[in-house]
Amino acid sequence: MKTAVVGYPRIGALRELKFALEKYFRYEISAEELEATAKALRKVHWLTQREAGIDYITSNDFSYYDIVLDTAFLLNIIPARYKKLDISELDRYFAMARGYQGENGDVKALAMKKWFNTNYHYIVPEVEDDTDIRLSGSKLWDEYNEAKHENIETKPVITGVYTLLKLCRFTGEKNADDFAYAFANAYKEVLKKCNDTAIQCLQFDEPALVQDMTDKDRELFVKLYSNILGEKGKCKVLLQTYFGDVRDVYEDIVKLPFDGVGLDFIEGKKTPELINKYGFPDDKILFAGVVNGKNIWKNHYEKTLDIINTLKEKNIKTVLSTSCSLQHVPYTLENETKLSKEYTDYFAFAKEKLVELKELSQIAESDDINAEDTLKANRQLFAGTRNCDNAEVKKRLAEVKAEDYHRQPERSKRQKIQKEAFGLPKLPTTTIGSFPQTKDVKVNRSAFRKGEITKQEYIEFNRNKIKECVRLQEEIGLDVLVHGEYERNDMVEYFGEALGGFLFTEKAWVQSYGTRCVKPPVIWGDVYRKKSITVEWSVYAQSLTNKIMKGMLTGPVTILNWSFPREDITIKESISQIAFAIRDEVLELEANGIKIIQIDEAALREKLPLRKSDWNCEYLDFAIPAFRLTSSGVRPETQIHTHMCYSEFTDIIPAIDDMDADVITFEASRSDLLILDSLRENNFETEAGPGVYDIHSPRIPSVEEITQAINIMLTKIDKDKLWINPDCGLKTRGVYETEKSLKNMVAATENVRKNL
Repeated sequence: MKTAVVGYPRIGALRELKFALEKYFRYEISAEELEATAKALRKVHWLTQREAGIDYITSNDFSYYDIVLDTAFLLNIIPARYKKLDISELDRYFAMARGYQGENGDVKALAMKKWFNTNYHYIVPEVEDDTDIRLSGSKLWDEYNEAKHENIETKPVITGVYTLLKLCRFTGEKNADDFAYAFANAYKEVLKKCNDTAIQCLQFDEPALVQDMTDKDRELFVKLYSNILGEKGKCKVLLQTYFGDVRDVYEDIVKLPFDGVGLDFIEGKKTPELINKYGFPDDKILFAGVVNGKNIWKNHYEKTLDIINTLKEKNIKTVLSTSCSLQHVPYTLENETKLSKEYTDYFAFAKEKLVELKELSQIAESDDINAEDTLKANRQLFAGTRNCDNAEVKKRLAEVKAEDYHRQPERSKRQKIQKEAFGLPKLPTTTIGSFPQTKDVKVNRSAFRKGEITKQEYIEFNRNKIKECVRLQEEIGLDVLVHGEYERNDMVEYFGEALGGFLFTEKAWVQSYGTRCVKPPVIWGDVYRKKSITVEWSVYAQSLTNKIMKGMLTGPVTILNWSFPREDITIKESISQIAFAIRDEVLELEANGIKIIQIDEAALREKLPLRKSDWNCEYLDFAIPAFRLTSSGVRPETQIHTHMCYSEFTDIIPAIDDMDADVITFEASRSDLLILDSLRENNFETEAGPGVYDIHSPRIPSVEEITQAINIMLTKIDKDKLWINPDCGLKTRGVYETEKSLKNMVAATENVRKNL
């Protein structure tokens, strides 16, 4: 039985791509040096898969920033403002991803959003009315030929036409329907060139097919591919879906002349049912996604073999595959030297998942599977028990009462109490929490972890940084201050280190966007708070100023969603356990005089089911109450803030309001403040701070630019409910750009206040 991988991680086992890109952005290396690093990484990735025995290896899954942006760039979907820049094609690409501010112009980056239900972010292609959709690049074929040079036949991947149309933002009078023909023609050009290059198989990634589809959506999908596939010639075409099942369009898929269809058997709840009900065509190959591409737990071979055997009984030609790209998991366990076998025996990262695919293939083809040592070892592993239960945690959760999920008095009354208590001006200014993590901060943390400095030296350094940060904020004129979070490596890992039930890796990095990589902790067992987490830092920071100091926490939903979750208990139970741990920290902060407490839920949307019918029963019905559990015990005069990052929020505004926070800050600048209309339409009661400028770009917004943004906000949000802030934390930004941007933000706010 053959094997396949939907996609492979691209940042490098030791984040080589990240560091090379950052050097390029700092003008420390040339474009040629950057490409040399990229080429070396691609070669390693292909050879790793070949050596593991993978039959269908993917190319063009590599990207400097984002594969959706790559596809847009390939098809000339480049807004005019970027084309006008007198810069190289590579720098034009980066300008679209990160913005550009220099001697050749000043442009914002394209919008950035969450990639379906993952912690990865994609760049939103922007289509203007006069955009000429056509094949204009060669990346796909260049990388195919690179692999060919290593004697590796690959299946290049490209974002599918339907998904691309759904992800695009149309900025003029025209919409997706108006561009459908042009998009189809461009993809026909792609297929024609694949034939000319003698590419044997091309993979179209179509994750949008697992979302709710209307009859019109189905018609669009069929219309597009009926047109495109007429050009496939000798090139085999694989339709690859993932993150769910294709219940709305399965019948159409199997009727169209695809040569292979990739279906998700991990998150695709109805995938087996669809095959049972409608069958699977004899003239197609099923790429069965049976190895989880999103989590790090080992595959349960017997359960997977049940799926494989069912497919074999139906005489379906099957290739064993990952459920999605492996870019969502770390590279390899080989770099983890500190975790004991008690734990690592249960894990499989990207490289280890290649082994799982091969072993499953061999077992499935064995004449006597019970004689297979790999199956015996897997059975033994899953027959054992993990030391992961905590009786006290389970008891506490069982005793939770309905009133524990509700704060008193109601929000409108609390808001009046808080305004009187705080005495803040109209349009209060603040930041989201973190300040730049400069080199000296990272060196100090590293030295402490290595035992090169004492705990007291570590603390003293951070106190000095906090002192500097507080003074800077006072000089700038911010109204509500933060301590800067210099003690934190990551907003989830830092909290996880103080919680029981978590494990931590050394080099298990995963790409979040561009050069931003995260190292998600692993939830191994029941979760509880072992010790105070932030109280000491917040109390110290408050002692340095007469202004209000925000306590900064990460919320339970985000901690779960940005970790690798357990698979032996429900998500509901995991989130509830974490909520109690954070509740303990909230109450201790309040008891120590912290008047504003921000509980970040940056990742609220990430585990939201992709189908609307599942939103409440499978997620929101327990995720929202879990957040309320963290804060329901505080006094009315204690103000609870939350924050959310790059996602689509407009369709869950009522649920966000139901979190019962007093204030919410969120990304809005990069999406041109489009969320504001939704807030107004839903009579949003929570005070709101839509980000007035984009912190994921190095460009500095002008006073005029921010003033304009605030004035637009005031047409949609009452002046008594509007907060002014950047759209996210400032951890990744430089000191100069941070100070300059915040000064411009405060100056803009003062300009607007004069006219209120």
